[in-house]
Amino acid sequence: MIFGKKDHLVGLDIGSSFIKVAEIKVTGKGHVLNKLGMSRIPPGSIVEGRIADMAAIADTIRLLFKTQKIREKNVAISTGGHSVVIKTINTIVKDEAQLHDTIYSEAEQYIPYDIDDVNIDYQVLGESDFSPDQMNVLLVAVKKDLVSEYIELIQLAGLNPKIIDVDTFALQNVYEILPYENREKTTLLIDVGASKTSLNILKANASLMMRDTMSGTNQIIEEVSSQFDISPDEAEQVVNGEINDVANQDAIGEISRQVAQSWCSEICEVVNTYQSGVNDEKVEKIILSGGGVFVEGFKDGLLSELEADVSIINPFECLLVNERKFPASYIEKVAAMAAISIGLALRRVDDK
Repeated sequence: MIFGKKDHLVGLDIGSSFIKVAEIKVTGKGHVLNKLGMSRIPPGSIVEGRIADMAAIADTIRLLFKTQKIREKNVAISTGGHSVVIKTINTIVKDEAQLHDTIYSEAEQYIPYDIDDVNIDYQVLGESDFSPDQMNVLLVAVKKDLVSEYIELIQLAGLNPKIIDVDTFALQNVYEILPYENREKTTLLIDVGASKTSLNILKANASLMMRDTMSGTNQIIEEVSSQFDISPDEAEQVVNGEINDVANQDAIGEISRQVAQSWCSEICEVVNTYQSGVNDEKVEKIILSGGGVFVEGFKDGLLSELEADVSIINPFECLLVNERKFPASYIEKVAAMAAISIGLALRRVDDK
């Protein structure tokens, strides 16, 4: 495969605080990081995964492509949150045609929306652990109006949306090509964004349980805004260290720790639900990504509550990176936030 072929895509991760973009060049030596950048979007432009200010986000995307000198117009994007439903279901082993009919006829019982309002896809995960006559199927449903919303946004930005993925799958796409030694260990991928946390429990690259929670770093900003009676914009600057509020540093640290503890409690609840259903099989590895990974108390809280190795993802381990173009200090700073955009950039036009 050569870079000149028109099957490669730019990965465009549209978050509720930042937009991240990545382009990967495929060479005979491997995957090469070609472009990488991110830009903050105006507060309130995206609320709970839904686009509130189409023009502002489109402008941000156009400017980001211009400043990064990205010429490719074909993009892969992803979404998540309440408008996306992901469930693992069991069904009797069937051929592809029969399974398709079964999934579409039975999907309504698993989806909290009118079946006519969603796009449905599925993937066979393999034989059930409980019976050779049963198989596990990953069911994905995305609200049609959400898909239309994102297509309109991408086209308004002058780009071509070739793939609309799910955040959880994009992160897994990176994980699957990272040089981890033992993929037989049950692993939990966690992505903590501004307004959403995605959880994916895997073993041997097969997803066993997925969950999205409406938790994220915006909770810290909202609490700081409320306690100190300042605007959300000012609160974000304080939390990010752009305003040096020395007098309130201890209070801000305590807010961060309390929010991080609430994340840990939610995550432990999901892990315990999984472990109680599989004869107490333990989650052995936890890999963190997203802007929330450095929140004070989060990583340590997981280490104390779950008997698992906890690490922060480095999506660049699977890429060749020119340090003159992308200094090591920059790569280290953005690694946790870039994972989903890298996962999207690894996709190809003809991917399912």
